[in-house]
Amino acid sequence: MTEDTSLSDADSSGIEPVMADVVSPANPAAIFVEPAASDAAATVASIQKSLKGLSLDGLRSMIAIRDWLLTEAREKKDQTSLLTTLADQLNAAGVPIDRASMTTETLHSEHAAVTSVWLKGGDSQQRAFPYSGNADGTYERSPFYHVHQTRQPLFLDLRETPDDRFGIVPELKADGYVGYSCFPVFFANGDENGISFATKAPEGFSKPHRTFLEGIVPALAAAMEIRAGYATLDQILRVYIGDEPHQRVLSGDVRRGQVSRIRSAILFADMRSYTRLTSNMHPEDVVSLLNIYFDCLVPPIEAEGGEVLKYLGDGLLAIFRDRGDDTGSAAQSALTAALDALARIDAANASGIAGVPLKAGIALHHGEAAYGNVGSGQRLDFTVVGRDVNLTSRMAGLNKTLGEPLLLSRPFVEHLWADPRSLGFFELDGLDGTFEIYSP
Repeated sequence: MTEDTSLSDADSSGIEPVMADVVSPANPAAIFVEPAASDAAATVASIQKSLKGLSLDGLRSMIAIRDWLLTEAREKKDQTSLLTTLADQLNAAGVPIDRASMTTETLHSEHAAVTSVWLKGGDSQQRAFPYSGNADGTYERSPFYHVHQTRQPLFLDLRETPDDRFGIVPELKADGYVGYSCFPVFFANGDENGISFATKAPEGFSKPHRTFLEGIVPALAAAMEIRAGYATLDQILRVYIGDEPHQRVLSGDVRRGQVSRIRSAILFADMRSYTRLTSNMHPEDVVSLLNIYFDCLVPPIEAEGGEVLKYLGDGLLAIFRDRGDDTGSAAQSALTAALDALARIDAANASGIAGVPLKAGIALHHGEAAYGNVGSGQRLDFTVVGRDVNLTSRMAGLNKTLGEPLLLSRPFVEHLWADPRSLGFFELDGLDGTFEIYSP
């Protein structure tokens, strides 16, 4: 970027017409008027002053990046990709960026914010901050806290900045950075976000550089908010209704009565003696107990490619999709997950982490899970229905009766490369006939 070329270099006779303050009653359509020569000179001087030495080429580059932020940048799938392309464009425009970071708050089950860091010539990094991540006061010692409080951008010449000004200053100096800038980004919902830039250029960030960065931040804020809005919607739906259902909802499956069928291995699990164990517990302790219990069940399910579709109080329903190869891999994955979950429960009991003995009853079946939109008016639930789902749930009721933590149905066994032990034929509540039940 050239710093010594200003808008005063332009031929004032070529200045575009400026908008009149008031539309003439005599000619309501004429909202543009030609400025007098003295007015044109004053306008040029005013623009030059507001742009603080930004060249015409710099102005064109700034507008091009703003246009990109409001168009193509909205399609960036993740924060890191947006930051990387922005940093590349700023360098191409002559703004010396060697480090950039972007932080956005997020609605997520495990973390409160996500920070992406771009390093020139290095790999981009992303870090998630847990909800308790600020217990040590890191945020209060950061430039982001400062700009959120002042609601103004921050520019630092690191050669003149004391090490104790902000927590990150010693690190930036040690890595050779000379100039640093930080901008607050506020979303319409009140979220406090931000973006920072650092340079190793000997002169740091000049006034034109600062003007350039200040000029793109409003458009950058809009792009960040649009991307964050879609990401939040995706995350919240996935957290609360599962991976496959959330994809279907986002693709438009929101009409009541729509049904989708999936062939899969079906896993149903619930906690044995839940009512007795929790009858005298405070609600907070019940939630803690359930979370410990589900921490034993869910990781093995996800590790084997399964999907948790529903939490049902002290139970859960998961599926392992058929892969269409007739090798029994879905059933084997479900069995592996179930055995691993039971082993984790044994380990939790051995450690005493739950405070009470945990037991699970798990049933495995193979059949068809059907998603359906059910409900009334504007309140629907994307739930799982069908005979095979009901059969799996009823099988789980036999765990206590038979004294077996894991039961398999005949259709499930037929998909296994194994020889489970038959426990006999049993009636299942609400279903006609008898069903052969197996133990692994």
